[in-house]
Amino acid sequence: MEAGLKIRIDVDGTRVIVYLDDNKTARDFISLLPLTLTLEDYAATEKIGYLPRKLSSSDASAGISPRTGDVTYYAPWGNLAIFHKDFRYSPGLVKLGSIRDGIDVLRRNGRFSVTISLADE
Repeated sequence: MEAGLKIRIDVDGTRVIVYLDDNKTARDFISLLPLTLTLEDYAATEKIGYLPRKLSSSDASAGISPRTGDVTYYAPWGNLAIFHKDFRYSPGLVKLGSIRDGIDVLRRNGRFSVTISLADE
């Protein structure tokens, strides 16, 4: 993967940049873009959205302890999970990248639609 590859999440006119990690699961995620998802609340800690297909996670670590701003893939369910709060170690969670700025726009309550695409350079 190209060093420093970024994607963007567009939420009602606000753009949030995600800095991707260099791993097989993140590369597979990029192959789905552009993508429109409905995000919903989960455990008052994250926003989740269901992908059109499962991603490759064969080379991924067994799990991670997600931090605020982590954009992840939860392999057992096949969903995207964006953490707006720190959380405990979670088996099956694969980090795709992280949001360094602007996570607040994803903290809103309820369900909402986002568009995810490669970031313009």
